[in-house]
Amino acid sequence: MFFILSKIFGFFALPSNILISIGIAGLVLLCTRFTRLASWLVVTSIALIAVAGLSPLGNALILPLEQRFPLWDASRGAPDGIVVLGGAITLDVSAARGAVALNEAAERITAAAELARRYPNARIVFSGGNNFLLASEAVEAAVAVKEFEALGIPHGRITAEEQSRNTIENAVFSRLLANPQPGERWILVTSAYHMPRAMAAFRAAGFPIEAYPVDWRTRGPIDALQPFASLGDGLRRTDTAVREWVGLLVYRITGKTVELFPAP
Repeated sequence: MFFILSKIFGFFALPSNILISIGIAGLVLLCTRFTRLASWLVVTSIALIAVAGLSPLGNALILPLEQRFPLWDASRGAPDGIVVLGGAITLDVSAARGAVALNEAAERITAAAELARRYPNARIVFSGGNNFLLASEAVEAAVAVKEFEALGIPHGRITAEEQSRNTIENAVFSRLLANPQPGERWILVTSAYHMPRAMAAFRAAGFPIEAYPVDWRTRGPIDALQPFASLGDGLRRTDTAVREWVGLLVYRITGKTVELFPAP
């Protein structure tokens, strides 16, 4: 039930969806006697879409998330295991085309493959099932295993976690499969902006793990005041950041995690 509700309410948690809904409501009201309200809603929608899409708002929101966990310190030695979170594969396109379709989070796959080659004794757990609200037989972990093999990682080194549909389930099911032992060191590979929520989930699941952030969307604080040249790019960045902040808040309020904004 939590998964279904998160999908439904998640649609309305994205600024782009909220703002266009305000505009549509205004257009509908233009056909009624509430024309003044309708005009106000349409103008407000356009103005806020412009702010969310062209101003530095998206960068300002995503920067604290990306800056929260630093680069992993390789000087401490080799890890015993690597957990890679799904989200780098466009699953429906991959299933339809019969080929791996990586998206803008592709570094989750490529960085994990580099780590696997650098640390040949480390176990690899790829965590990603199917997060579609409607039924589908496609599973991201199965596609990811094929891609890892294509990148030269032996099949026997990879454990595919195929049940998870969200970050909380990533943590719970990965812990069950990895079964980390006292003294072992595991690292978590996911996008830098997603790392705070992922670390909160893994800590709540009792899986001690070290952050290995990848897939940065900004250059750093220098981008805090950097506007966007494209409305679509800015809206996408704002949506991405707001989804993470809302996710952190919802996980904490519902008791899924014990930290609102975990630190290293």
